[in-house]
Amino acid sequence: MNTDDINLAYKIRHALNDNLDNLPASTTDRLAAARAAALARKKADAPVRAKQQRASFDLGALFSMQWVARAAVVAPLLLMAAGMVGVYQYETQQRAAELAELDAAVLSDDLPLTAYTDHGFNAYLAQQQQAQQQPQRAQ
Repeated sequence: MNTDDINLAYKIRHALNDNLDNLPASTTDRLAAARAAALARKKADAPVRAKQQRASFDLGALFSMQWVARAAVVAPLLLMAAGMVGVYQYETQQRAAELAELDAAVLSDDLPLTAYTDHGFNAYLAQQQQAQQQPQRAQ
């Protein structure tokens, strides 16, 4: 049944319930007979079979192929998760190494640390470049 059929059934049921008191006795008798016939033709519910709990270790289940199918689904997922963790660790180490290299370059530079926060830093850099270029021109 699709949703349109279900909606139609709900509308019919609602209309019948609203006008139940107004229906003639012959109609209610026919509806009751139709319901009884439908219930008589209904398939019996299948009995629920409970799995027996095994108290001992089942060696046959160990060699069944069902665990192989489950492992075939779980193993790639675990490998993918491990790979993602490995890539994350590698990227984290690379970033830490780059930051350490940058920190070492800043600390070993001739510039004072306050120069990086100074607004006149560009002017200082321009002065340093001019000072380096003047001795080269003189030679």
